[in-house]
Amino acid sequence: MDLEFFPCDLVTWDGFYDLARALSRKIKASGWRPDLVVAIGRGGYVPARVVCDLLVHDLLTSIKVEHWGIAARKRDRAWVRFPLATAVSGQRVLVVDDVTDTGDTLLATAGYLKGLGPGEVRTAVLQHKASSSFEPDYYAERIDVWRWIIYPWAAHEDLVGFTERVLTGADRPLSKGEIIADLKRRFEIDLDPEEMAEVLEDVVALGMAARSGSVYQVNRC
Repeated sequence: MDLEFFPCDLVTWDGFYDLARALSRKIKASGWRPDLVVAIGRGGYVPARVVCDLLVHDLLTSIKVEHWGIAARKRDRAWVRFPLATAVSGQRVLVVDDVTDTGDTLLATAGYLKGLGPGEVRTAVLQHKASSSFEPDYYAERIDVWRWIIYPWAAHEDLVGFTERVLTGADRPLSKGEIIADLKRRFEIDLDPEEMAEVLEDVVALGMAARSGSVYQVNRC
């Protein structure tokens, strides 16, 4: 059985705020001020709101672009699901997202927005992966060695997805302790038993796996 192994980095709320402050300082230092900030949903919602706060800027809207699913599962292409609901003609637009991974999401967003006739479009992310095909105008941190980033506003959802991956890759039912160990071994994710119990509760409730006594097994039907 072919199992996936790759490192994950869980960003704390404090760590996120430090990144947002660093990003905002870089935007300010550039001397450029946006007329409108556009958050890319869903990952950019929280960063964009905090960046607006730190820039003392109140014009914020959003666009929903889909590329990544739960727990690092990538769709075939990035596409605009919910378009912008306001005019941007002639405006300076700052697009904010959490991270550049492949870069496809920001490429799709920037291309879509430029078709609406803005004065200028600039992009900003908390963390920029060197492997990305798109380099944003602003980023707080560069990641040279690829890893999957788990942000606090999406942590539970990602952990549900990674737990499903562990159970799918198992050839027998697993206990809570075994799942915790496998998450650490395959993805470098550290969970305590209480957190794991909350995740498993939703894994079962969502029909991803079934519980039998103290062990869990993926539903393969």
